[in-house]
Amino acid sequence: MSSRPAIVSLCRSITLVVLFVFIATVKAGEVYPTQAVQGGIGLWQTPTARMGMEGDLAISYTDNEEYRFWSATLQLFPWMESTVRYTDVRTRLYSADPGFSGDQTLKDKGIDVKFRLLEEDFYLPEFSVGFRDIGGTGLFASEFMAASKAWGPLDFHVGLGWGYLGTGDDFTNPFCQLKESFCDRERGFSGNGGKIEFGKFFHGNTSLFGGIEYQTPLEGLLLKLEYEGKTYVRDRAGDLPQDSHWNIGAVYKWRDFDFSLNYQRGNTFGFGVSYKMNLNTAKQVKIDDPPRALFNNTVPENIESVDRARLYRSLQYDAGFVLTDVDIQTDEMTFYGTQLNYRDNDEAIQRVGRIIASELPDTIKRYKIVENVGTNPMLETVIDADSFKRAARLETLEHDITASYVRDDTSQQTLDEYHPNKTSGLFYGVESFWIQSFGSPEDFYLYQGGLFFTGGYTYNSNVSMRASIKANVIENFNKFNFTVDNLDTPLPRVRTLVKEYVSRSRVTMESAFVHWFDRLGKNTYAQAYAGYLETMFGGVGGEVMYRPVDSNIFFGLDLNYVQQRSYENDWDFFDYKVLTGHANIYWRPSFMPDTQFTVNIGQFLAKDKGVNIDFAKRFDSGVIVGAYAALTNVSADEYGEGSFTKGFYLSIPFDLFVVEPATGRGKFPWIPIGRDGGQKLLRPVELRSLTEVRSPFYD
Repeated sequence: MSSRPAIVSLCRSITLVVLFVFIATVKAGEVYPTQAVQGGIGLWQTPTARMGMEGDLAISYTDNEEYRFWSATLQLFPWMESTVRYTDVRTRLYSADPGFSGDQTLKDKGIDVKFRLLEEDFYLPEFSVGFRDIGGTGLFASEFMAASKAWGPLDFHVGLGWGYLGTGDDFTNPFCQLKESFCDRERGFSGNGGKIEFGKFFHGNTSLFGGIEYQTPLEGLLLKLEYEGKTYVRDRAGDLPQDSHWNIGAVYKWRDFDFSLNYQRGNTFGFGVSYKMNLNTAKQVKIDDPPRALFNNTVPENIESVDRARLYRSLQYDAGFVLTDVDIQTDEMTFYGTQLNYRDNDEAIQRVGRIIASELPDTIKRYKIVENVGTNPMLETVIDADSFKRAARLETLEHDITASYVRDDTSQQTLDEYHPNKTSGLFYGVESFWIQSFGSPEDFYLYQGGLFFTGGYTYNSNVSMRASIKANVIENFNKFNFTVDNLDTPLPRVRTLVKEYVSRSRVTMESAFVHWFDRLGKNTYAQAYAGYLETMFGGVGGEVMYRPVDSNIFFGLDLNYVQQRSYENDWDFFDYKVLTGHANIYWRPSFMPDTQFTVNIGQFLAKDKGVNIDFAKRFDSGVIVGAYAALTNVSADEYGEGSFTKGFYLSIPFDLFVVEPATGRGKFPWIPIGRDGGQKLLRPVELRSLTEVRSPFYD
């Protein structure tokens, strides 16, 4: 037998090892990271060690004959990149049953993560470790180590891949030397998919890969040459012909878009487009008056001379602070109200403070700004008037205006002096909604959008009656081929009847309930509710929460007894009943700024017990990206496809879309597969939201 293939493979391996040694010593240069075919910063088929700027979001589409890829890559931290991807396998059908999925081709979802372990400097390359297609069916499951080093307009890359990236098997797995079990890798996936296969990491065949990127003198034009060690034998799309391991192509940057054209495997052309934005720096130009200046202004001599109508009007229209009561003492004045325009706490307080300072006499030494939820005092900010005015007039050396005020729990005196003129009356509003589903058998993208009409009556500061009506405006849910799936599961059908609920009528009653809310004591709040609580359940429930002002940890407990609503009409119930509730912990670790972990421990709707863990990252723009997973005593076989409940979401503040200051935000969820295990009651009101002003994260 000829030894030529072995010699060629050895030469390739030696070449890439020499390349690695070379790039570790060359001079650093500037680089422009671009997306690989499957998403994530890389060459064409292989990743690199490069990272983007924190908050970079790249949304990409690529087409390579047998495959089409839709991906979204987010630079969650400077050292962590994450990618969500959908793959369209054009050579395979979604299923063999035309009545189930028609002629739709196979769709597969995947999640990638990459971690930077070493940042590039003058001598050392950037070094990263990554994991592809984790937590799914493992279509492209891989692990890799990669190094990158820039030299002027050139960026050199070399790496080592396992799994899908290691199918070429042209390099001995270094972990085999440590333990023999690393030499083999099981095919397929365990359970019903959706699990992270830790036991396969860095197991099996291994291949070298690498390449070069060249930033041409032509602005925006980047050339990429890649060597991929993997093969396409037994690929998900079939045994694909591979005439070469070398791939070549170009990327052209135009504004926020990257357009790519490539030639792969020595026989296949591909193209793609990627749009990039930064969630950390995203902002909207605002049409807004500047904060009121305090230079050369004349204030009244005494409190009796204050033009109160002008003061109150200015607070509402210039600072977005709508008053519900005012209290005047000898040397302090307290303003009770609600902030409607400015979601940034410091900006809101300083605008309010500047207006008050320009309208009140110097005899008032303290301003107390009390922020309400409804008509309930929730937080007070005490401003030292003299310090505030000196800082606002730039009379101090450092001009630290934030040092002139303190946020605190509402004092007993503040509560005793609160006498709002009106605590009852009607209220109403309109909100938009958008429901979406990716990868369904009937169509890749199903959607439903419309309006929530909300309203109710407030009896007093504590008790109200609320209701909401859902009106579908646009949807393609009529593509559903069936309403009840045939999943044989021992779990109660608490969520998998969703199609029946969302498609039975264009107008439905979403909720109708009575709500009570009050302060139990210092830093402690409680609520109770009863009625039709959400689309699928109604009943009674309550919650208590301990939440100190600006604390990085707070706690809550909710308990609910609910019954499943009928999907045949708005009023009836099915027989299924459940006691569900959780102990809730909210934690913002100091070692990970702008992040929050939420842990819910208890019993879920299907009577399974366990924990739901939610991780949220907030960017400077106010955009929040989150992910969650529920781990319960339901086995993967009992749960069904996906093995356990998990999902992602994007929360965007409204003021990124409008030219005037605004509060509030919209949430866009993505749930890969929704089954019945690990499902929480969607309570109509949560104390976390009601008390958010005390330690803001979402506002």
